[in-house]
Amino acid sequence: MISIQTNLDSLVARQNLNLDNEFQSAAIQQLTSGYRINKSGDDAAGLAIANGIESDISQLTQGVNNATSGLSQLQIVDGGLSNISTILNRMQTLATESASATFAGNRATLEQEYSGLIAEITRQASNIHLASGGAFNQPLRVFLGGGNTVRDSTVSVDLSGPQNAVDALSLGLADTTVEIAGTGFAGNSVSLNSGTFLAGASETFQFNAVVDGASISAPVTVSGGTSGISGSDVLAQLNEGLESAGLGIVASQNGAGQLTFGSSNAFNVQDLSPNPQLISTDASAAANNATKYVLTGNTANLPLYDPATELLTFQFDGQTVSVTLTGDQEATESSTANAINAVTAQYGIYAVVNTAGTGIDFQSANPFQASDSVSATGLLGYPVNAVTPPLAGTTATANAAAAVTAIGNAIQQLGLTQGVVGAGENTLSYAIDLAQTQITSFSASESQIRDADIAAQAADLGKSQVLTQTAVAALAQANAEPQAVMKLLQS
Repeated sequence: MISIQTNLDSLVARQNLNLDNEFQSAAIQQLTSGYRINKSGDDAAGLAIANGIESDISQLTQGVNNATSGLSQLQIVDGGLSNISTILNRMQTLATESASATFAGNRATLEQEYSGLIAEITRQASNIHLASGGAFNQPLRVFLGGGNTVRDSTVSVDLSGPQNAVDALSLGLADTTVEIAGTGFAGNSVSLNSGTFLAGASETFQFNAVVDGASISAPVTVSGGTSGISGSDVLAQLNEGLESAGLGIVASQNGAGQLTFGSSNAFNVQDLSPNPQLISTDASAAANNATKYVLTGNTANLPLYDPATELLTFQFDGQTVSVTLTGDQEATESSTANAINAVTAQYGIYAVVNTAGTGIDFQSANPFQASDSVSATGLLGYPVNAVTPPLAGTTATANAAAAVTAIGNAIQQLGLTQGVVGAGENTLSYAIDLAQTQITSFSASESQIRDADIAAQAADLGKSQVLTQTAVAALAQANAEPQAVMKLLQS
């Protein structure tokens, strides 16, 4: 049928030309954007899946950043723990050196370095946030994502509890020392660990000691000023005074914080303060060097004895040493002590002015016996008093030996903490590897859904261009069909 009103072929050609144009536009859009899905209408279901995958990729990407940051923090902690391990090794060397009875150096010098290392351990533990109660002394949770639940998406490194804290107190080192064990006052319960002391007051201690064979007596006073001082300031003032007096005695604290004094020299000390609640509980307290064998002598007031000659005899380790004293040598406690020490000091037996300042005591690192040619009025008195042995655990090496054990335990505890940190580092590394694998896999899945197939779209573009050209040509032919009517009319 030939019709002028309705050119069906033209309509068909126009319809196909529109389709070809849309086909070409779609190909151009995918080629220029790189995406197969550019709007929801392209693939609504696929777009929803791709969006979900993209969300997972975003979560995992940030999770990798979280884990990398956490790994860096653990590596910093690991480095700090290695430093502390090195410090512990040095402390072990110092403690082992001091624990030897043949050590001939100055234990106070060892203690100065040792106590400084204890403080350095706590400082470094604080810097890496693993002091007790520190920011990392708790369960550390790193969220990576990628799991079905929060638990499955989280890596935990548990550094909580005192067993993972590495400050000196948590490692059991705060109260250790490599000095000679301290001599304290019996019954003293005042701790220097906290609070202030001597506010508006002072406290004086009288020391008697034998240094290089010479008898020395000196008072040392601690003053609290108006507002009082801390326990560490108390020790600082005492040690400054002891050093100035040349007594060779060091003030420190025992494990409970009570004041103690230590020295390899023979010495005794008395608290002269009238106030019993300042630094020590009992103001009348007195103590001999607890690391020595002590024989308490006569306490009669001077002039001690008749000018007649007095013979003292000391027996020790199968040897016998005698000291002859004349009246002029017994004029004062100090002169008497010096006369005895001139003979006995080379054997390790020392005469010390007693705490009351009224007589002579004897001290030695080894057991000894003594007798006196004069009866009740003599230096030793009558009958001879028994030699008091050192207190348990107060030998010159007791503290150092205890420190060796404590350091060994600290090394073990530190090793366990290092194990937790190392395991955490490995776990985070594995988690990062998995997350990166998931990111790769999810990206591949999203690409399959969202990304355009460039080769296919290039082919479609060529196809669409050819179809468009043929549709235009066909449309031109279809538009020319009505002209055939004119041929009929002309004939």
